[in-house]
Amino acid sequence: MGIDPGTATTGYGVVEKKGSVLKHIAYGAILTPKEDVIEERLLAIYDRVNELLDEYDPEMVALEKLFFGNNVTTALTVGRSVGVIMLAAVQRKIPCFEYRPVEVKMAVTGYGAAEKRQIQIMVKQLLGLPQIPKPDDAADALAIAICHAHSAHLVALN
Repeated sequence: MGIDPGTATTGYGVVEKKGSVLKHIAYGAILTPKEDVIEERLLAIYDRVNELLDEYDPEMVALEKLFFGNNVTTALTVGRSVGVIMLAAVQRKIPCFEYRPVEVKMAVTGYGAAEKRQIQIMVKQLLGLPQIPKPDDAADALAIAICHAHSAHLVALN
């Protein structure tokens, strides 16, 4: 399961890998109302992630690693959502892995500076989807899941 963490929108995507074949299982987004206080938003994310983990029973959870950039406040807020997502996974003894955006881009497109649209097109193609997944956060989560599916054997070696 790939997860693109956020407080307003948290994308998720579930893929299955058999041999070299990737299969799309599900994708979507967890939306929290802007008017809710952060504690309520985090609880909503935590509760929904728990439901998704129960429903899909993933072997692993992969998340996008936080990138601070220029907006430290946003990064700290997103970090809170990463925390509740990891908590939900670790309570089930599901290992979590984090990937930098450049690693996800490389795994999906072969180019570390790929644009969002290029990633979305490749997600669609790699999973044989009829259209680009929406919202963008769900497509990003599928890209993270694809990245981990291609990298999991390497992570196991470390």
